[in-house]
Amino acid sequence: MGFRKKNKSPPVLSHEFVIQNHADMVSCLAMIILLGLMFEVTAKFAIMFITVQYNVTQVLDEKTEPVNLYQYGPKDVATVFFYLLIAVILHALIQEYILDKMNRRLHLSKTKHSKFNESGQLAAFYLFSFIWGCSILTAEEFATNPTFLWEGYPHTHMVFQVKFFYICQIAYWLHALPELYFQKVRKEDIPRQLYYICLYVVHITGAYVLNLHRLGLVLLVPHYLVELLFHASRLFYFSDENKQKGFTLWALLFVIARLLTLTLSVLTFGFGLPRTENQGFSLAEGNFNVLTIRMTCLAAICLTQAWMMWKFINFQLKKWREHSQNQASKKRTVSPKSKPHKREPARGGAANGVVKSEDKTSPRARKAKAS
Repeated sequence: MGFRKKNKSPPVLSHEFVIQNHADMVSCLAMIILLGLMFEVTAKFAIMFITVQYNVTQVLDEKTEPVNLYQYGPKDVATVFFYLLIAVILHALIQEYILDKMNRRLHLSKTKHSKFNESGQLAAFYLFSFIWGCSILTAEEFATNPTFLWEGYPHTHMVFQVKFFYICQIAYWLHALPELYFQKVRKEDIPRQLYYICLYVVHITGAYVLNLHRLGLVLLVPHYLVELLFHASRLFYFSDENKQKGFTLWALLFVIARLLTLTLSVLTFGFGLPRTENQGFSLAEGNFNVLTIRMTCLAAICLTQAWMMWKFINFQLKKWREHSQNQASKKRTVSPKSKPHKREPARGGAANGVVKSEDKTSPRARKAKAS
């Protein structure tokens, strides 16, 4: 992107050519899908990629207007694919017009340069998702009635905002996989990024498919807030290494978010869902309220939280060791060097058994006086 030299054009369809021009190629593909709306023959296929599918009109009361709700289905794969392309384009725009310009000013090393790009991209996504998730939760009754997490399960119907939120979430985390290649991520950083990308894809897709989108949304919003604070603090740290106060607040909120996630998960899978009326397994009805699936979901969440806490503790211990080493090195440089003490004159005119005369006249003068 901004750092890549384009003086010599690489061979067509080579690795470097694809990396340099991947945003343009993806934009062309997205434009082809959008142009499909202009023709009647291809419009019905293009709509499947662009708009949210499986619309269901539900009449709650004769006096109220019908409500448009949505379900999920196989056509959602096409919608996820289209918004994956949009995510790649937005990723390239943020990288080229914001992050690369900031990198030029900061003159970071290669390691910090890679982490700065990662934190910049994720901070923008977490901020957008957190605001969007909060706007959805304000319209729900969770703040006053936490039992809405399991009441009326299976929650097969979703409002437009909830379904579109999940479509965009799955599309973003799937787009992060090819970005490892497009952004030339270092080999030592690939396993770490693959871990959390796959965890996001599995957990968000699982909540979407198992009709647990209420619980998933409630758990994602505080988690995204904590991750936003961490990556924002890391951005400030790269600009000025003295700005580390954000990490302290992040550490506190991280532990609270993990406890909140475990509490709500145990409450939902261990207490709420087992007491609902609809018990059993039915793909047609979207009902997955059986003991095996409940325990599998709870175990997956608990293991993920334990893994995150293990990484968090190791990170804090490493940071504490580095801080203690820095403090020790500073004390060594600040402490003055020991200076040799001057020997004090002996009292009474004697030192080490030798009597010193207080007469300061020369030996010749003393001989002359004696004679």
